[in-house]
Amino acid sequence: MTERIRDFLRRRREDGPCLVVDLEVVRDNYFKFARALPDTRVFYAVKANPEPQLLKLLADLGSSFDTASVVEIELALDAGATSDRISFGNTIKKERDVARALELGVRLFAVDCEDEVEKIARAKAATGAEDVQVFCRILCDGAGAEWPLSRKFGCEPELAIEVLEHAHRVGLEAYGVSFHVGSQQGNTEAWDQALGSAAMIFHTLAEKGIHLSMVNLGGGFPTRYLKDIPAVEAYGQSIFEALSRHFGNRIPATIIEPGRGMVGNAGVIEAEVVLVSKKSRAEDEIRWVYLDIGKFGGLAETMDESIRYPIRTDRDADATTPCVLAGPTCDSADVLYEKAPYPLPVSLSIGDKVLIEGTGAYTTTYSAVAFNGFPPLKSYVI
Repeated sequence: MTERIRDFLRRRREDGPCLVVDLEVVRDNYFKFARALPDTRVFYAVKANPEPQLLKLLADLGSSFDTASVVEIELALDAGATSDRISFGNTIKKERDVARALELGVRLFAVDCEDEVEKIARAKAATGAEDVQVFCRILCDGAGAEWPLSRKFGCEPELAIEVLEHAHRVGLEAYGVSFHVGSQQGNTEAWDQALGSAAMIFHTLAEKGIHLSMVNLGGGFPTRYLKDIPAVEAYGQSIFEALSRHFGNRIPATIIEPGRGMVGNAGVIEAEVVLVSKKSRAEDEIRWVYLDIGKFGGLAETMDESIRYPIRTDRDADATTPCVLAGPTCDSADVLYEKAPYPLPVSLSIGDKVLIEGTGAYTTTYSAVAFNGFPPLKSYVI
């Protein structure tokens, strides 16, 4: 946590749980990515945190943007990005949303099946858009990631060849290949296998007279929670070596889509202890600690206890005992850590504040709108 966030929390008026994001940390993170992969364009994943001030900072620094909806496209444009710096990276789009994106000037679209290609081709014809580019997302196993992605997005590499051939036939530019190695990816070598598949697709299509230009390396770059993570430079070096290994001297254009790695460590949530209790009179060490924020208030990534956030209190010098940590709602799913109880100070009491670190990404965007009457997570950008 930065001193700027500490100062803000000391001065703020009490108004429930809140997230505070330090833009200086975001700025530093952007330049780390830019230096680690100097020949790669950065497309910030807007879904990680769409705060307008944050987007404006990144736009001013020269970032491009990976968007999942028309609303996110409009947010990027409002922040100062030009349409050529925006990718519609969601493989699941309504045809009218594709048309609206084309009207806004977006020309780069993700697909993973022929039907999605057909939507874009029809929208292109309806709007009169030119130079529309598509890249096909391929499946990736996500081994080594703390939050592996499912088979919801992407297709097998062999099918991607057919999808891109179809795009070429219907008048779109078959532009490239994308993949995602899984969120919070701790293995710097995780990109190697997917790049091998991408190179195979490039080679196969080139033999058919279709020349791809770009590989979207996706996201997956981690932020630090309870465990140390490799430096961004280590990822950059490993990815460059894999690109050279699979593409030789003909390395394609590349883009990355950092979200968590860009903003995760820039944010801290301040929350309050609402209740501390036990479930029996037995000599059970386990206490239940209920906070005024839970899964539905922005901590959805504690699902299956995949993401374990660092938690700090003013009583951290005291002895600790294992606790089940839970949120305030009347929903039995609103339990954060139970399979692996969290060590918290024995002296922790009702009304104490806790700081949940590493929460700059995927908290405000996952926060429910008034579930159980609790307001969405407040957010401050400093």
